[in-house]
Amino acid sequence: MAPGEIAALISYPVKGCAGIATSGSTLTPAGLEHDRAFMVVDLDGTYRTQRRHPRLALARPRVDGGLLSLSAPGTDPLTVAVNSTGARRPVDLFGVPYLGIDQGDAAAEWFSDLLGAPSRLVRVPPEHDRVTDGATPGTSGYADSCPVHLISTASLDLLDERLAEDGSAPLPMNRFRPNIVISGWDDPHTEDLARTISIGEAALAYAKLAIRCAVTTVDQETGRRAGPQPLRTLARYRRADAGIAFGTKFAVVRPGRLSVGDKVVVEAWVQPRSSS
Repeated sequence: MAPGEIAALISYPVKGCAGIATSGSTLTPAGLEHDRAFMVVDLDGTYRTQRRHPRLALARPRVDGGLLSLSAPGTDPLTVAVNSTGARRPVDLFGVPYLGIDQGDAAAEWFSDLLGAPSRLVRVPPEHDRVTDGATPGTSGYADSCPVHLISTASLDLLDERLAEDGSAPLPMNRFRPNIVISGWDDPHTEDLARTISIGEAALAYAKLAIRCAVTTVDQETGRRAGPQPLRTLARYRRADAGIAFGTKFAVVRPGRLSVGDKVVVEAWVQPRSSS
């Protein structure tokens, strides 16, 4: 199979908020630089996501050196200094305890106003030591699980065809919030079959399929739930043992620099089952 290439790189500095597309980024052991390094929590430290707070999609964070800038439609923009050394506070992500560094009252007020619910913003501390699950263990900041979420354009093309058959409009890739979008693979869901991938000096190893949730029904431009799609259509042809699968999660086995246009070479594929 001919190699694919990176069509888009997207980092999500604040978990649940809008992604930042870039032409190039450093792939760290925890994923793209700054990806899910920050998280919005309630006053008890429990994470907030678009599942319950779809308006998180409206927040557009950007990290520039030691500064975090926040903007959203209808709000005043805010820039705060990133606190990497402050006191740690307990936070909860899917029932697992971690620590976070609170980013201050101004950021807390900004997110509280946006979501209409008292909130705080925390950052992953430097000593954050998390091991993610899957076929290849990895690490990540506050991502749901593995550090790199990869989808091919061919997979979305097939979904859009199936949506049209169901009388629904096509959907943009941002409904699925990938980190790396791959073009050039002819067959949909080629990413499901890749086991090790090299991109320049960097390398990824398969962890697991990406199981989809209600976040895919949130319009990322309006911050509103937009109905049953794509889950209704995906349920017809993308059911897996753990749920509805679309896209694949990978662990970082060799960090490096990534750029849009880089060739994506699959070094190892899933082994076919032997017949008996």
